[in-house]
Amino acid sequence: MEATTIHLHADLIARCRVGDRDAHYQLYKLYAKAMYNVGYRIIGDRDEADDVLQEAFISAFRSLDHYRGESTFGAWLKRIVVNKAINALHKRRYEAMPDDDRWDVPEEAAEEYADPLTVERVKTAIHQLPDGYRSVLSLYLLEGYDHQEIAEIMNISESTSKSQLNRAKSKLKELLAKPPRS
Repeated sequence: MEATTIHLHADLIARCRVGDRDAHYQLYKLYAKAMYNVGYRIIGDRDEADDVLQEAFISAFRSLDHYRGESTFGAWLKRIVVNKAINALHKRRYEAMPDDDRWDVPEEAAEEYADPLTVERVKTAIHQLPDGYRSVLSLYLLEGYDHQEIAEIMNISESTSKSQLNRAKSKLKELLAKPPRS
């Protein structure tokens, strides 16, 4: 049995291919929030996630002729966002290392934690993970990629993906075991 891909926005994509700016904007509005969230979960920085989002849409719009409809447009775009986010992480590694306090939770945020396992506390802990751990964790748990796909995306081995995920989970448990700051 062959899977059928439903193309909900085929008309918008066709209009984008001929340069219709309104169609570009409509497609952007449909996918921007979800794609921003994908980038943010990998990058962990709002400004960088905005940059990744913009670069991904520019790349997607310039490459629409390469979109063959073998997957949904959203899946195709998501792959571009993931690749842009991974590239941004690689670029970040070659820049100067930030101070250790980069991962400190602001006092205002720490004061908001009434329940030790709030969603915000888990998000904060995820953002405290090193880039590699956070990326693999996000791709695996939040985006649904398997280790083979993560290995291809990040240009690492499957075993590295698995060990990064296990280390990320351990580090996350360690971070969440600490009481919230008061």
